[in-house]
Amino acid sequence: MLTHCLRRLLIALPTAVGVATLVFLLIHATPGDPVDAMLGESASPASRSELRAHLGLDRPLSRQYLSFLAGLARGDLGTSIHSGESVTHLIAEHFPMTVLLTGVALVLALTIAVPLGLLAAAHKGRAADRFCLAVSLLGVSLPNFWLGPILVLVFSITLGVLPVAGSGSPLYVVLPAVTLIGIVVTSHLSLERDVRLAPGATAQLGATSFTLVSVERVRGPNYLADRATVRIDGDGASYLMFPEKRRYLAGGNVMTEAAIDAGVTRDVYVAMGEPLEDGAWTLRLHHKPLVRWVWVGALIMAFGGALAITDARYRRLRVRRDVAAPAGSVESGA
Repeated sequence: MLTHCLRRLLIALPTAVGVATLVFLLIHATPGDPVDAMLGESASPASRSELRAHLGLDRPLSRQYLSFLAGLARGDLGTSIHSGESVTHLIAEHFPMTVLLTGVALVLALTIAVPLGLLAAAHKGRAADRFCLAVSLLGVSLPNFWLGPILVLVFSITLGVLPVAGSGSPLYVVLPAVTLIGIVVTSHLSLERDVRLAPGATAQLGATSFTLVSVERVRGPNYLADRATVRIDGDGASYLMFPEKRRYLAGGNVMTEAAIDAGVTRDVYVAMGEPLEDGAWTLRLHHKPLVRWVWVGALIMAFGGALAITDARYRRLRVRRDVAAPAGSVESGA
């Protein structure tokens, strides 16, 4: 187990460097010039050159990259081109509000989810269970970018009972926290675990058990693969899944082919990691509830758009515009 943890830490280091490198290159490949953003396109060449030298943009790309990595190692994320403040300071300044908002959303989500879960467990298969499932599906499927503006329109603009934005009062947290409930519930309902399994061993993920039956070498059209047979016991059923770790013959590339079992209320994923000693393997197990119900949110949005189109107020407004247009054209011609 210690060897596996050390291996994961060693893999995480080049991954972090790769992500930082990708971010650095994407920033430089993005159209636009930070000097233009700060000074405007009408700035004099001398001012532009001075600011470019101050930001270090006149140095070779390799030196900029090394300076970027050194700043990351020190926790220095640079200076904002908009406010001129330290990016690290800006993140630290807004971090407490982020923690508060996430905490309130978590408390609200648990306040709703725990009673519904107990109610569904106590009345499994009955009307109460189906009601709890419907509430869960509705909460997960509503997209937050749509739910947020709707809450603002109803409770802030129409009813005027909650503020649109700001801070300083508990009321300011209500609408953002309610909007985030879907994300919090989804993240806490979703289960993920990396395990070490030898043939015959079992790992538990929530109410579902995963047993590694065997691992065998198979040959595909253009690859060799280690194929695992994993038995899944849960949701009132028992079935087999067959994830693979493929090595392609042409380029020697290694790819993981995850096994996916798609269900109405959940998806189960099993992916193979690295081989370990004594014939054991690392496996990544996922249990994602309600992921296939995201499209319900799109249907709700489409239904809302259809209702807006059929609103009589819009038709009357269009009629008034059509009637007023000829009169306006006659007056302008006179």
